Amino acid sequence: MTKLQGAIRLAEVGHRYPGGPIILDRLTLRIRAGERVALLGRSGCGKSTLLQIISGLLKPSFGAVEIDGTVVTRASSRWNLMFQKPLLLPWLSVSENVALALRFNGRGKEVAVRVARLLDTVGLHGYGARAVTELSGGQQQRVALARSLASDPQILLLDEPYASVDPVTRAALRAEVKSLAAELGLTLLLVTHDVDDALHLAERVIVMAPNPGRFVADVALTQGQRDDVRAQLLEFLEDFSGERRSVPVLQ
Repeated sequence: MTKLQGAIRLAEVGHRYPGGPIILDRLTLRIRAGERVALLGRSGCGKSTLLQIISGLLKPSFGAVEIDGTVVTRASSRWNLMFQKPLLLPWLSVSENVALALRFNGRGKEVAVRVARLLDTVGLHGYGARAVTELSGGQQQRVALARSLASDPQILLLDEPYASVDPVTRAALRAEVKSLAAELGLTLLLVTHDVDDALHLAERVIVMAPNPGRFVADVALTQGQRDDVRAQLLEFLEDFSGERRSVPVLQ
């Protein structure tokens, strides 16, 4: 059996912008290959900054990120980052937007076969020739998802990709991404301030606190305990003042 790839390790990762305060404070974490993890925290705790560091788009001020034992120094097609907005090129068709990921990775010969298959996978069969400007917000996110999957990544990094869609579409996209991750053996890392997104997509929730950004809880989820954990996480996020203080780790 082929061993799953996509294990992530944070080793004392920290970040500060020149002349500014510390944004992230020596974060240590291990994520197993194939695991679905959510980083949950209020706005301003550095979740998106951390995701960019893990993706290789931003260099940490100190510490290191390792993927499968190799230090991350730049972006790679082995892991893809989905942003809050789809970031599609409006002058290209749906198929052409998805094909960009293949062309950038020197796999242009696969476009004819793979793009149609990817659109089928994300529920957009027959949409290839359409302009992306004709699509709803949820459909545009599906195009972005197909583009992210085009390079056969081992890790999918999600930066609140459901923030701009309605609740029904949000729930459908969560279910689809969760199903695809299981089918493809992907490691998922979602950053969000929405407790329901975290609970429905992840099997483990890491809670972040601000000023500076740090991990304060690590919660492994089981199907039967989600309602109890939801109340606990909501209370924690609402009560947390943002001051540095000792916080008990949730079990």
